[in-house]
Amino acid sequence: MSKVLIHPAGYHNVREAVDRAFELFPVEITGRKVLIKPNVLRVSKAEEAIVTHPEVLRAVLEKVETLRPASIVVGDNPGMFSYGANEESFISTGLMEACLGRYENIGLDSLKVAFDPDFMPAVSVSRAVIEAEVLISLPKFKTHGLTVMSGALKNSYGILPGAQKAMLHKAAGSPVRFHELLVEVYRLRVPDLFIMDAVVGMEGNGPASPELRDIGLILASDNGVAMDSVVATLMGCDPGRLRFLQKARELGLGDFDLAAIELIGTLKAIPDFKLPPLGGEANINNPHVQQLIESRTILRPLANPGLCTGCGACVDQCPVSALEILEAIPVVDPEVCISCFCCQELCPEKAMALQ
Repeated sequence: MSKVLIHPAGYHNVREAVDRAFELFPVEITGRKVLIKPNVLRVSKAEEAIVTHPEVLRAVLEKVETLRPASIVVGDNPGMFSYGANEESFISTGLMEACLGRYENIGLDSLKVAFDPDFMPAVSVSRAVIEAEVLISLPKFKTHGLTVMSGALKNSYGILPGAQKAMLHKAAGSPVRFHELLVEVYRLRVPDLFIMDAVVGMEGNGPASPELRDIGLILASDNGVAMDSVVATLMGCDPGRLRFLQKARELGLGDFDLAAIELIGTLKAIPDFKLPPLGGEANINNPHVQQLIESRTILRPLANPGLCTGCGACVDQCPVSALEILEAIPVVDPEVCISCFCCQELCPEKAMALQ
């Protein structure tokens, strides 16, 4: 039986809840490589509650440091709004300071892995995710216009660098298929521990809604399906209606039935919580969202011959080997490129632009 901790907390006393989470869900950390993955959707301020709050990250990081890991990396790949602004997203949110020097741009190095061919035959996953011996996920309590809620499973979408995320959105084509795709990404590397920032949550049409709620909780579990079941219930949504939870149970990744979950704390639905439409209409029928997805799938790097020196830094660092030097200028293979912006970030001459 899975367990979920529901612990009262504010940002001033998060460490108490974090310590309790590690007591309930012990993870072997000593001498192992640890990756801590917050939810860093885009450039924003901490008070907008769009990302995992810096105090939650700081408390988890300080706790992990006491357990003597071999190494700690903190990183994420921002969503469609902020491709190419990885470091900027961490700085603006206050997460960079909370990283205590452990931040890495995990989007700069990735490995190609097999994927569900119904969507794409292969995807590139950040190498830091694949090579982590312990993966700790720090999701944010939020709504989402396509998946209704953004929680433990949805946070794993950030293991994919660059515009693959937009490409997969497009390949899914419908809310139901996107729910199923989300589970396929999640199971590429299931996290070992989940600690959710639900101190201040988001309602309305997330994941970047201005409608915030003071909830005052930290949630924790070693099973993402169980955690998301609790989150859905807190939001006033029957978890059995969410296709991504149905799919996860079908694949043996966990159970959303509350009768199969041991609750440590009090579970009570938040009164009058505002949910987006359960069918995903908030995104699938929104022309602005669809235009954003389409624009992200067609972005490709182009070198400015007046600035480019042909040094090859972009070729060497491209995580999917999509660039080669032709006539002293880097040229992209559009069929391979994932629009991750690495070439733009790493170019010493600032000669690369995405068009």
